[in-house]
Amino acid sequence: MVAVAFSPTTALRPATRPVAARRSRVAARSPPARSRVGLPSSSFAGRAAARLGASRRLAGASPRLRAAADEAADSADAAPKAGEENEEAGSGVRQLLGIRGGEQTTDIWKIRLQLTKPVTWVPLIWGVLCGAAASGHFTWTFENVGKSMLCMFMSGPLLTGYTQTINDWYDREIDAINEPNRPIPSGAISEFDVQVQMYALLFGGWAAAWTLDQWCEHDWPVVTALVLFGSYISYIYSAPPLKLKQEGWRGNYALGASYIALPWWAGQAVFGELSLDVMVLTVLYSIAGLGIAIVNDFKSIEGDRQCGLMSLPVAFGVEKAKWICVGSIDATQLAVAGYLRLIGEVGYSNVLLALIFPQIFFQFKFFRPDPIKNDVKYQASAQPFLVFGLLTTGLAWGHHINSLGM
Repeated sequence: MVAVAFSPTTALRPATRPVAARRSRVAARSPPARSRVGLPSSSFAGRAAARLGASRRLAGASPRLRAAADEAADSADAAPKAGEENEEAGSGVRQLLGIRGGEQTTDIWKIRLQLTKPVTWVPLIWGVLCGAAASGHFTWTFENVGKSMLCMFMSGPLLTGYTQTINDWYDREIDAINEPNRPIPSGAISEFDVQVQMYALLFGGWAAAWTLDQWCEHDWPVVTALVLFGSYISYIYSAPPLKLKQEGWRGNYALGASYIALPWWAGQAVFGELSLDVMVLTVLYSIAGLGIAIVNDFKSIEGDRQCGLMSLPVAFGVEKAKWICVGSIDATQLAVAGYLRLIGEVGYSNVLLALIFPQIFFQFKFFRPDPIKNDVKYQASAQPFLVFGLLTTGLAWGHHINSLGM
């Protein structure tokens, strides 16, 4: 193939080049190789290499052509890249939700929000809905909506926010290994600010519980009692000397029950009465919560091992722990579906079964191949079906007690 040479005296003239020059041109045409650290060709290093190659190819061109090429390259460098913009925006959202991979910020209120991990509020808020449905007495009035909103705010932002903040505080040494960009190990927030946040959220949750008891005219402050018990579980889960999270089974079950049973009980107590049978049902359902808690342990294996925390993935290894995880989630829901069928709620039982199978599909697609890499993908895909299964169970119980005239 011949090259095209530009000259002041000749418009277009075929010219041969030495072999070395032709080889350099062929090399310049080849796709830029990835760097050793895995930067794509669209990165700064890739663009710089491409620009250098272009300048070599235009070495014999006219000054006007070279100037035009330089201007185009400058424009390309200055133009925002859609992928980079999306990645930056996604990093900001992850920071606010408290998810791994979030960007770091100096805004103290964003840091405070990140500490509460808003993404973890959803199961607690949903649990309140399930409890309200299980009461069989929820009606769509302004007063009932107001009660449910206060109960959700108490369970989610206030008390789950307290739980996540205190957990981050006592896990700061582990996070320095597993997630060093978290607010506390990175030094983005002071010890004093963390302590203020913990107590503000805790006392705010207690005040909301007392308000609900007064609003519902309870003879005995059942919501306040539940909140005090839940706050105690949150503390001993994270803080020494008990630090339940050091012990895989007890720690994960305590966490699972806090996510399923406690908000359910609070929602049902606000709109109806708690009974022993529904408390037993939700305690058993919390075994599925144990499985959910195990999912979160896979990302922290190295830090847990170094700090002596016997999470189930550390104690049993990744392979066995992932089977314990999916087994507890699936077996619990199948047992509940069978119980609903036993008490005559066949339609709700069938709906629950239909919600279990997609979870099993995503376990095989994401979780079983690599629970460490795909934990977020699995939870985002499968957990919506699990929480709708919880709501189905709540609706089934509400229908059952209404059919009995309770």
